[in-house]
Amino acid sequence: MKNNLLWASGWSLVLLLFIQSCKSDPDPYANNSLTLSFSNKVGSDGVVLGSGNYKNAVGEDFTVTTFSYFISNISLKKADGTVYTYPQDSSYFLIREANIDSKKVVLKGVPTGDFTELKFMIGVDSLRNTMDLSRRKGVLDPGDISHDDGMYWSWNSGYIFLKLEGNSSKVAADATGNQKFRYHIGGFGGYNTKTFNNIRTVTLPLGSIVAKVGPAQQPTIEVVADIAKIFDGTQKISLAQYPTVMFADFSSTVANNYAAMFKISGVKD
Repeated sequence: MKNNLLWASGWSLVLLLFIQSCKSDPDPYANNSLTLSFSNKVGSDGVVLGSGNYKNAVGEDFTVTTFSYFISNISLKKADGTVYTYPQDSSYFLIREANIDSKKVVLKGVPTGDFTELKFMIGVDSLRNTMDLSRRKGVLDPGDISHDDGMYWSWNSGYIFLKLEGNSSKVAADATGNQKFRYHIGGFGGYNTKTFNNIRTVTLPLGSIVAKVGPAQQPTIEVVADIAKIFDGTQKISLAQYPTVMFADFSSTVANNYAAMFKISGVKD
């Protein structure tokens, strides 16, 4: 009996030491980070909500009052061709022009290396769109994203991937005299019934400048989103002809255009 107790105590001590050693094993990438800095523009002009005066590809004037979009499923390619995929549960971000803090996306725990390409999805994938609401946290929690520019269709149980609203003299006035346009683009392909799929993936090579990540190297990749591209892409879009685009087939035309609105403007150490 005594020997059994000694044997059990010995194994318990070994197990305890093993667990403690595992816990004390440091994460080699814990201090690593890479920041994505989003800047929204119309052509070469910065976005000024409510007061900027811009023109689209067909010469129509417009202002922007709301501009928000989801980016998700981020991955980074190294110079050696290997790809690091950011943990999916932490890979959903809502960029809002009205919230300056939202335009800085800090990716923590990124492996050490030289990165040459950024890839992400515009929108929210079908898995998260259909996941139980209790498992959707942060910006995916419908209760947390119901700002003035809320990004969730409660009536349709789906996320709005990109929302652009503003005014244009080319849009017919409504009953209140306002000349507003509204582009609320979503749709992930449908759950029980097939619909259009407006999820788009963006791949952005960094060019000749790599993003070097390490404990003492925490670079920032500067990403520009050009609203003008929403009207000028695979098809030119007129505000007079399409003042409101929401859950309709034409929304895929808008999605095709905004898939090309991003570019890399620089990398900072």
